[in-house]
Amino acid sequence: MLEGVIRMADMTAGDVMVPATRMDLVNIDDTYDVLLHTVIEGGHSRFPVFEGERENIIGILMSKDLLKLQRAPELNIRALLRPAVFVPETKGLNDLLREFQGNRNHQAIVIDEFGRVAGLITIEDVLEQIVGEIEDEFDIAEDDGDIFGLPDRSYRVSGDTTIERVEDAFGVKLSGTDPTDEFDTIGGLIAHEMGHVPKRGEKHSLSGLNFAVMHTKGGAVKWFKVAPVVSEHR
Repeated sequence: MLEGVIRMADMTAGDVMVPATRMDLVNIDDTYDVLLHTVIEGGHSRFPVFEGERENIIGILMSKDLLKLQRAPELNIRALLRPAVFVPETKGLNDLLREFQGNRNHQAIVIDEFGRVAGLITIEDVLEQIVGEIEDEFDIAEDDGDIFGLPDRSYRVSGDTTIERVEDAFGVKLSGTDPTDEFDTIGGLIAHEMGHVPKRGEKHSLSGLNFAVMHTKGGAVKWFKVAPVVSEHR
């Protein structure tokens, strides 16, 4: 931890942010159903909200606040938004952590020198520089289960799930392009088949299943969204 503190002293928001191209955003003009689908797909507790262009961030939506729309559909989504905090890429992590603690914000939009959105940083990103990886809602113990049903009838599958368990759950036989290759986990198999380190949002089909990368950490897939391939011919 002391090494992390010392190392963090020379780091900036730009060093650890999630790049703008990989940010999960919510469009203020989307319908409630689309908003809900986006939140479920992303799996985050907070989402930046834009209006018009993705560069135009107008606030932060707490996922739990969507529940209020179920009780009171007449509410305007704008009334649920929290103020967005903007910080420059050059913001030191030490200063940023103090600000997070002082204003009780857990997320900030990172802006580059030209005033454009460069990325997103959370208090978890900062703390992980000190204590290492922090377990969150996407990082549960294997004993607690690693295949979960989602409302759209797809499934959330952790990358370290054994191939045998995935085969049993979906009733398929998973095999790569080279049958002689042997892998223990679904994450290892899919990464090998893709030929590169998977990134969030990338998709790959194998043995009648669609695998969409939901969450990655340290170059490994933490969670896939898995659903059977839908035939175009009915």
